[in-house]
Amino acid sequence: MRIIFMGTPDFSVPVLDALVTAGHEIAAVYCQPPRPAGRGKKDRPSPVQARAEVLGLTVRHPTSLKTPEAQAEFAALKADIAVVVAYGLILPQAVLDAPVKGCLNIHASLLPRWRGAAPIHRAIMAGDAETGVCIMQMEAGLDTGPVLLREATPIGEEETTEQLHDRLSAMGAALIVTALARLDALVPEPQPDEGVTYATKIDKAEARIDWALPAVEVDRKIRGLSPFPGAWCDFEGERLKLLASCLAPGAGAPGEVLDDALTVACGEGAVQLTRLQRAGKGAQDADVFLRGRPVPAGTRL
Repeated sequence: MRIIFMGTPDFSVPVLDALVTAGHEIAAVYCQPPRPAGRGKKDRPSPVQARAEVLGLTVRHPTSLKTPEAQAEFAALKADIAVVVAYGLILPQAVLDAPVKGCLNIHASLLPRWRGAAPIHRAIMAGDAETGVCIMQMEAGLDTGPVLLREATPIGEEETTEQLHDRLSAMGAALIVTALARLDALVPEPQPDEGVTYATKIDKAEARIDWALPAVEVDRKIRGLSPFPGAWCDFEGERLKLLASCLAPGAGAPGEVLDDALTVACGEGAVQLTRLQRAGKGAQDADVFLRGRPVPAGTRL
C-alpha cells in the first residue's frame, strides 16, 4: 500500500521499520518538529524523523494540520491509508478523510480502557493484570473509533513502563502489518460504552512517593512512572529517583528503611527498591548504589 506514516517518539520507530520491511511504500513521514534538547538546547529531531532520514524517506513536520495548505499537501500525497502511532497532533476531519482507506491508529491499551495520552503508565499504576494493543479506525473523538484488531498481554509483577513500552511497541509493529495484509477482510468492532477510562497525561506533581500509602500502591507508582518522570523521595536533603521496585515482607513506620537491602516500610507492607538514581547521576541497580552510598536500617526516606 501507499502509506502516510505519522508518529514521533521512540514507540513509533519499530512500526515504521516494520512497514518498510513489509514492502509498503511510504509516501511521507509526518512527525513533530525538532525540539530544543540537551545542555546546549539545540534543536534535536524526533526519533521518528531521525530514523526516517536514515531510511531516505520524505519527512514533514508541520506545527498544525488545520490550515488549508497543510491539508492540501496531505491530500496531494494520494495515499491508500495513513498509519498513526503517538503522533502528537489532532487530525482534522479533512485529514482523516484524505486517504482512500482512512487512517489507522495503533493504541497501547485494550480499548475502551485507557483512552488518551498515557495508557501504559496508567495501566501499571492502576494494577491492571493485562494490557495490549489495538488497531483502531480513527474518527474525530479521542480514541473512540472502531477496533479492527486487538492483542492482549499480561503485565509482569515487576514490569516498569519502560519495559512494557518496548514490548507493546513491538506488538503494535507486528499487528499493523497483519492488519494491512488482511484489511479488506477485517470487520470494525465498535467500542462498547461500558468500561471507558481515560489515561490522563502524567503530571510531574504526582511523582512524589507517599510512604503512608499501601506498599502495593507505592510499588505500582514507582514502576508506572519509570523512567519518566520517575517517582521520587527525599533522602538526606537530596531528591532520590526510584526507578524499579518489588513488594517485600516487612513492617515499620512509613518511609523507614528496614534492612541493608533498601526494603522500605509503607502504610501497609513494604517495598524493596531495586533501581535508583541520584540527582545529576546515572541510574544504578540497588547493589551498585549501596556500595557508593550506604543506606543503613533505620534511615527515614
